[in-house]
Amino acid sequence: MTDEPIQIVTADWVFPMCAPPIRDGAVAMVGGRIGAVGGARDIRSRFPDSVITELPGHTILPGFINAHTHLELTHRKKPPVAGSLVDWLIEMIRLGREEAADPARQAELLRQSVADGVRQCLACGVTSVCDISSNCAQTRAILRAGPIRVMSFGEVVGMSSRRTLLDGKLAAAMNRDLESEFLTCGITPHAPYSVEIPGYEKCRTAAMTGGFPLTTHLAETADEAELLATGGGPLARLWEKLGGLDEQVPKFVGGPIRMAQTTGLLQFPTLLAHVNYCDDDEMHILASGQAAVVWCPRTHAYFGHPPHRWREMRDRGIPVMIGTDSAASSGDVNILHDLRLVRRQNPDLSASSLFELVTRQPSQFLRNFTGQLIGNYRADLIAFGVSGECPLESILDDGLSPIMVWIGGTIVHHG
Repeated sequence: MTDEPIQIVTADWVFPMCAPPIRDGAVAMVGGRIGAVGGARDIRSRFPDSVITELPGHTILPGFINAHTHLELTHRKKPPVAGSLVDWLIEMIRLGREEAADPARQAELLRQSVADGVRQCLACGVTSVCDISSNCAQTRAILRAGPIRVMSFGEVVGMSSRRTLLDGKLAAAMNRDLESEFLTCGITPHAPYSVEIPGYEKCRTAAMTGGFPLTTHLAETADEAELLATGGGPLARLWEKLGGLDEQVPKFVGGPIRMAQTTGLLQFPTLLAHVNYCDDDEMHILASGQAAVVWCPRTHAYFGHPPHRWREMRDRGIPVMIGTDSAASSGDVNILHDLRLVRRQNPDLSASSLFELVTRQPSQFLRNFTGQLIGNYRADLIAFGVSGECPLESILDDGLSPIMVWIGGTIVHHG
């Protein structure tokens, strides 16, 4: 038993997200975990010697989970005009090379970027992130002490002239020396236009044998299919900036989703970021596998992709969750902005069903013991200064931000 005092937080509403909302509810927290959730009167009587925080006029939810972001790019400004994804990638490469010319400045930019990304996450109620990092040794050193919970996916590349980078990048992604209470290591083969099929297979095998979570960018652009099949198309222009594609790059006809199926990624609980292009047959392939889709609504809109089929995916049993992507394409990492965009695009859906995309759904898929208010789950919760009959609708429609954020039962942010 812990010697820490039991904390109780009461509010007009508690939304466990795994059970019906509780009017005049309370959450008991002990030892960084949730002790109980229920009506305020019942919780008070069960834990008489507790420290009580009363929040009249407020609503409590589990902390949000951002299932796809790039904290190290928070300092990058979103170009005012997107152009194509290839144009954007070329610009990101140019900026990256410019920063790398001054290693000391690059290291400071990375530190500031990650810190600012964490601040933005906490300010919008995000308590857990799936973070993609091409500099995972540096970002993990910054993030391992918390306060935010991070599933840190080390980015792996390996195609053509960059093929020799794969083993080193994979070894860095798998290095668990910096894992902590707050940080878990994972692997991310970057994308079908930057990792060859044998590289994908190597990453999947490493994830399976080492027990690492796995993610990748997939079907982000319609141009991936042409690059896979012929080595041509708009993405070949990207490779002109990287030294060109050699003859050893394997070809694959059938598109990136089928490629992911052949490499075993879909038979593993892989997070598939974006999946902006998916036909009916590919939808069936996804529904038959174990992978989940992370849709990034603002990035999707920024590049002008056709409407995302996330609702069809969800109806077919494919787990769907929301991510912000990076500030360089979304503007910031405030996941409430993404939820509000989805709200405007889907006025027929309840606010509760939208909040599930950043709480219950990623919680169940990631099995990280957050995102739901359940006994013995981590005491990560957020409070909004709103009550009434429809508090979740008010959070989205009135532009509210949380006034208090707890991680492991400790207050880490005051709004």
